Amino acid sequence: MKIADARAVVTGGASGLGLAVARQIVTAGGRVTLLDVQEGPAAAAVASLGARAGFAKCDVTSEEEVNAAMATAREAMGGINLLVNCAGVIGAGRVLGKSGPMAGDFFTRVVHINLIGTFLCDKAAAAAMQLNTPNAEGERGVIVHTSSVAAFEGQIGQAAYAATKAGVAGMTLPIARELAMFGIRVCSIAPGIFGTPMLAAMPQDVQDSLGKQVPFPPRLGRPEEFASMVQTIVENSYLNGETIRLDGAIRMQPK
Repeated sequence: MKIADARAVVTGGASGLGLAVARQIVTAGGRVTLLDVQEGPAAAAVASLGARAGFAKCDVTSEEEVNAAMATAREAMGGINLLVNCAGVIGAGRVLGKSGPMAGDFFTRVVHINLIGTFLCDKAAAAAMQLNTPNAEGERGVIVHTSSVAAFEGQIGQAAYAATKAGVAGMTLPIARELAMFGIRVCSIAPGIFGTPMLAAMPQDVQDSLGKQVPFPPRLGRPEEFASMVQTIVENSYLNGETIRLDGAIRMQPK
């Protein structure tokens, strides 16, 4: 599938990696619907992207809202053939912190957003994609997950986050195998340390220090590099069921 033919839903599309993906799609000639809880930033994002972009407010932890947003996106774009899951939270916290053990509700919230939210969007998008007319290779759609290097080298304070990102990576292959019969591919990207708005809030010296930990190139990843990897997955039809590290060869230390 060519990115120019995309009728894409991007969750967490109002900022960061999601917005970079949306911009890549629109620049190439595709269409995109942003799903996000941030109405103000999403409206600004759509204004900057132009007429081929739209927005549907959606909390990815709500099955009802996800289903409604997918229906809105499908109607607006005449179908859905690409889902890119970028909605997520870091959820940093120690299991045994200074104020005591981590609250179960905190852990559950991170799981609901990062893992269950991805699953809810997957199944809703796949239900729409199965109705598409297949292309010459029988393909009807592509789903991209956002995992993380924390899935493999979770640091101290990342128990909740790493668990969810490992879950996202872990369900990639079985979902890809199941959706193969419908001509729908599924891959995950596991980014390293990227220069997103969340990281940009840190002091510059901290950002510089993090960038220097990357073997090569010794800098933070750029959101447009993540977006470029999404395009590669979309356009290379033999990529399926895989989790791809995009990290400059970094291997995270315990802290």
